[in-house]
Amino acid sequence: MPNLSKYLWYFKKLKRGVSANLTKAPHKPIMLLAIINGIRKGHITNNKVFITPELLLNFRETWKQLVDTGHTENFALPFFHLRSEPFWDLIAKPGMEIGITRSGSIRSFKNLRETVAFAVIDAELFLLLQQSETCQVLEEQLLQYYFYDTRSNYWNDLNSAEESLLEYQIQNESGKEYRERLLSLKSQLDDSSYQEEIFIRGGLFKRSIPRIYDYKCSISGMRIMGPPNIQMIDACHIHPFSLSNDDTVSNGIALSPTLHRAFDRGLISITEDYKVKVSSLVNDKDSKFTLTQFDGKDLLLPSKKSWFPSVQSIKWHQENIFINE
Repeated sequence: MPNLSKYLWYFKKLKRGVSANLTKAPHKPIMLLAIINGIRKGHITNNKVFITPELLLNFRETWKQLVDTGHTENFALPFFHLRSEPFWDLIAKPGMEIGITRSGSIRSFKNLRETVAFAVIDAELFLLLQQSETCQVLEEQLLQYYFYDTRSNYWNDLNSAEESLLEYQIQNESGKEYRERLLSLKSQLDDSSYQEEIFIRGGLFKRSIPRIYDYKCSISGMRIMGPPNIQMIDACHIHPFSLSNDDTVSNGIALSPTLHRAFDRGLISITEDYKVKVSSLVNDKDSKFTLTQFDGKDLLLPSKKSWFPSVQSIKWHQENIFINE
């Protein structure tokens, strides 16, 4: 039987840094509350904790609700430094094991993602956090002990207001408006915070595109529904984000992984009247599954016209990616 008392003790004795003229750092308890919220929402389904847009949003929202001490919000710090607690282990990405072992700290979000694959919490603790009664006891311990004065601000069952706002921008802004917004954010935020922003927005793009295409490949019509955390249809940028700074849905289409690869490599494109165009260089006559079968096929489109792929993005793909004789 899981030992609740042990983890109540661990949660009360978190090792926290101290900055000049500030109280002890609130980052670790905020991260634990964000993880609890992620488990409750079904975003975290086992004791492996991945760096996801949902966890980052939970962390930011919880920070806004509870922290009023002047500390600087930083996701990377607690995710890395929780390794000093007996219930948390970091798993390095291949080839980065020495970096984790030798590093005294990882402060930037970019470095965290480059180095860490995921964290593992004790299986015993995860079981306690899955059970509503024991989860509530552990959550209350964190709130009472670390955020006594602000705990009344905490709402653990509401959707993130920030998440709703970002989804609105991704689904309703033009590419031009979105690019201008990102340029403004880049000038206001430090590099690590900007990388967090891009990571979250990219994750919401990947979630929004399959949803507005009803989880169907827009070319083949394939529709496979799996568990919520397993995605079978890809969100494909028409004009790559690295070049366009555009995560709006009009710069995306939903594709199966194979057709996504063919699109990115220029073997297929789409026309301005939303038909599939297959490169004349494709030779697949001896294959049971062919790309050429889709040539001239109408693209499956979202329910709202404002979500259709933008003609500007389509033209860019035709002129810069699509290969043809």
